[in-house]
Amino acid sequence: MTATGADREAAGSTTRGYWWWERRRGVALDVGLALVSALECALEGIEFAGDTGLPVPLGVVFGLLAGSVLLVRRRWPIVVVLVSIATTPAEMGFLMGLVGLYTLAASEVPRRITVVLTGMTFVGAFIVGYVRLRQSVSGYAGAGPGPEDWYVPLVSLFMALGLTAPAVLSGLYIGARRRLMESLRERADSLERELSLLADRAEERAEWARTEERTRIAREMHDVVAHRVSLMVVHAAALQAVARKDPEKAVRNAALVGDMGRQALTELREMLGVLRSGASVGGAGGGRVPLAQVGRVAAVAAAAPEDGPRLSEVEALVAQSREAGMAVELSVEGESGAYAPEVEQTAFRVVQEALTNVHKHAAGARTWVRLAHRGDEVAMQVENGPADGAGAAAGLPSGGNGLVGMRERVLGLGGVFVSGPTDAGGFRVSAVLPGGSAG
Repeated sequence: MTATGADREAAGSTTRGYWWWERRRGVALDVGLALVSALECALEGIEFAGDTGLPVPLGVVFGLLAGSVLLVRRRWPIVVVLVSIATTPAEMGFLMGLVGLYTLAASEVPRRITVVLTGMTFVGAFIVGYVRLRQSVSGYAGAGPGPEDWYVPLVSLFMALGLTAPAVLSGLYIGARRRLMESLRERADSLERELSLLADRAEERAEWARTEERTRIAREMHDVVAHRVSLMVVHAAALQAVARKDPEKAVRNAALVGDMGRQALTELREMLGVLRSGASVGGAGGGRVPLAQVGRVAAVAAAAPEDGPRLSEVEALVAQSREAGMAVELSVEGESGAYAPEVEQTAFRVVQEALTNVHKHAAGARTWVRLAHRGDEVAMQVENGPADGAGAAAGLPSGGNGLVGMRERVLGLGGVFVSGPTDAGGFRVSAVLPGGSAG
């Protein structure tokens, strides 16, 4: 597993607490360099004291103080370079100058400051080298051109370049590499965060899809069973009322209840069969089948022409409601077109659920079912008058999901759905669906 940016920051924060150092090895390295630099400058301070006539202890102390400045190279690299430039005439601080220039070039100090300080270091080293070399070869000067005319400037130039160029170039390379690594690390952290967000969104979408499929399956089950079971309850109530008064009518009602029950069981068995077949196909090899896959199989199967209801079955649907005692009239306008299977199924379900609601909430009310074929669309309306209370004893339960399911079906196909009470005290359900294309 890879560590995220937050993990790296937390790991880095555990090593902080050493002033400006981030790691213990950085402390050890800088302390070691400072000790070596201080020792070097102390030894060079002895020679400096002898050349200038200062007391040797004073020269040693001066060297120790100057060399120990290297300890703060990470925090104040400019100070280290300035001290090394200042001690150049005393010919001390060789290590301090190299390390200081390297640190300055590798740091985030503006490049113009780095160029200026590098130039000052180069000029100082060139002047000191030129003076020392000229003093060394002055005894060889003759009447004609001597070595000081070309040897001294050339060697001084090489010495100055050797004291500045390698350190500065190495620092620039390391600084650029460090910045590149930080940029890549930040980009990796950004990608990890984006992947985490994408994973969260994918999980949200998957959960949303599962919820949608569960809702669709529940809606299908509701549409398949609720209508016929409601009719069965109505017929059972009528059977109870006329069992002793009119035995022949009671027998007819009992037969109707049996037919309704068998039809409900058949439709329920077909729906469960679709779910089982979808699960067996998708779950080959013993794997668990996702609910979304089962829901898609059920939805597709329910929309198939050979399995789903058709608009031509609305007349039989109305006849069943008439047999249950409902005063319902059916009117059809226009000629039926070649609608898509899901359009015909949705139109049938809307009429079916609307009639079921009339059985539940307005038993005995006069009802009108209207279908209108308008070329590229089909409209349906189910309207009932005020209830007379005759069916109150039926005790039909209501889950409150009928209108919601109808609306979801219609809007899902790009149609229009309107429902609400009428001025006469009844209720009206209207829907318009685009025809789509058959096949």
